[in-house]
Amino acid sequence: MPVPASALRSVALACLMAAMPAAFARAQSASDMTDHSHMHHENAAQQPAQQDQPSTDHTLHQHAAPAGPVRTPAKNSTKGKPKASHMQHSHMQHGPAQHGAAGMQAMPMHQGGGEHAGHGGMRGFLGPYGMTREGSGTSWMPDTTPHEGWSASVGEWMTMWHALINGVYDNQGGPRGANKAFVSGMIMGMAQRQIGDNTFGLRAMISPEPFMGPNGYPLLLATGETADGQTHLIDRQHPHDLFMELAGTFSHQFDKTSSVFVYAGLPGEPALGPVAFMHRTSGADNPEAPITHHWLDSTHITFGVVTAGLVLDTVKLEASAFRAREPDQYRFDIEAPKLDSYSARLSWNPIQQVSMQVSWGHITSPEQLLPMVNEDRLTASLAYSQPFGEGHLWSTTLAWGRKFMKPGNTLDGYLAESALIFKNGITLFGRAERVDNDELLELGEVVTGFSAHPMHTVAKVSAGGIYDFIRTEHAKFGLGALASRYGIPDTLKPLYGDPTSYMIFGRLKIM
Repeated sequence: MPVPASALRSVALACLMAAMPAAFARAQSASDMTDHSHMHHENAAQQPAQQDQPSTDHTLHQHAAPAGPVRTPAKNSTKGKPKASHMQHSHMQHGPAQHGAAGMQAMPMHQGGGEHAGHGGMRGFLGPYGMTREGSGTSWMPDTTPHEGWSASVGEWMTMWHALINGVYDNQGGPRGANKAFVSGMIMGMAQRQIGDNTFGLRAMISPEPFMGPNGYPLLLATGETADGQTHLIDRQHPHDLFMELAGTFSHQFDKTSSVFVYAGLPGEPALGPVAFMHRTSGADNPEAPITHHWLDSTHITFGVVTAGLVLDTVKLEASAFRAREPDQYRFDIEAPKLDSYSARLSWNPIQQVSMQVSWGHITSPEQLLPMVNEDRLTASLAYSQPFGEGHLWSTTLAWGRKFMKPGNTLDGYLAESALIFKNGITLFGRAERVDNDELLELGEVVTGFSAHPMHTVAKVSAGGIYDFIRTEHAKFGLGALASRYGIPDTLKPLYGDPTSYMIFGRLKIM
């Protein structure tokens, strides 16, 4: 039975108000522990080279190139294996502690794998590499990905917090366009503990988007899900659920660079598709959802998922069982889990700047209004992130997804997006997409999903930027804008015209 929305709404708001102060208080207590102080000085004495001061320039710290893959000792490879608490703190910064306003010990999050990740931030939840390799769910990103998070030790656990909130004014042009002001984004918390060769992890992510209303925000050419349980959302982007992820992980390192892992979430994300769009470096600064979302990464919120995988250095093999039905119109609840679909993904990071994946999934009855239609989905993607100059970064994602509707059409979606992130607070971004869509003529009707429905190939190009004029060690606030143009076939021009759309937004990032 679904959990009552009113009860969950109260619990969620109470958790938001209570979680951060409680974490700050525990972090302050943990930072004063004698054991931590003892370990700090013991490491300093045994390893003089680690006494160098860490950089205090947060932006430079983010975009520094990684030193190489993490090298952690294999089991029984040395005598006198350190205790669990020593292994935990070996992944923390051994330089001078930095403190936030609440006294929280803030550990600067280093970028990439290698020695930086070993001494500056959390290790990967799923394997012996730097945290920056991990994206949404169990997906991978390039090791050179900047990791923005506020990290602190709480007892035997390492925690990391992150938030990104957009306040947007959206104006979609043409006869089928509309305008709306709304808030989007996410608030994330993670915790990790190492015991010997095992790593335990917890993740939680919530979103303010349900408060924008069940019909989401105007977005020309976007389709998928429903606002009222009766008609499809067309030319609108659905809001994400309040609970985007509540998941746990366990990994066991069995070799110097290898591990096995299990991931379970309610909700969570199966091993299917690239990193979800709001987590990709190439797209995270763009507040507009891609129209390829339901071709590539729409399964990033599924109510019930279990994934098992194997990491062999730079290669990851994984398979998932999950509930394929996309979230319904009730955005504040947690839906009943059901493992009725499955997927598999192969990921490879051949060099630190590149991450590639190919994945396939069988999705049982994904759309609430099309219970008789199943989907097979095939995706492939390449992500590239390259630091350059004095603290700058260029990040690009190329992705393709194919939906085999059964019964129905075979539909392709293509995406190319890129971002230039400069040290001075300026970020420029762009996105180009092309999709085959057979739902655009069904406005106000229940779509049957059969191949008799006409298919249209549409395209969209967006470009914009943001300037963070307030920048501190753990927060950024900026203003930005973007504009979009469309490729509309002649058969749809009487409905769409030749529209231009734009968004103006303010963005707060806690990191």
